[in-house]
Amino acid sequence: MDATQQTLDARGLNCPLPILRTRKSLGAMDAGETLQVLATDPGSVKDMESFCAQTGNELVSSGQEDGQFVFLIRKA
Repeated sequence: MDATQQTLDARGLNCPLPILRTRKSLGAMDAGETLQVLATDPGSVKDMESFCAQTGNELVSSGQEDGQFVFLIRKA
């Protein structure tokens, strides 16, 4: 798997802030780079899936560890 180019800490933020910050972070990245997003909002799981489907970015992985959600997104 690719090394993560950037990590976004969205822990403690509620919808829609994790998605808005993800969009902003991806906007500053090059195609093919990966962004790891850390979140604590349970709604972020479905939000990230929908966001990636709508924007064409690839949700490489989605999981939960140590009480937080961890997403890996590859910019389209």
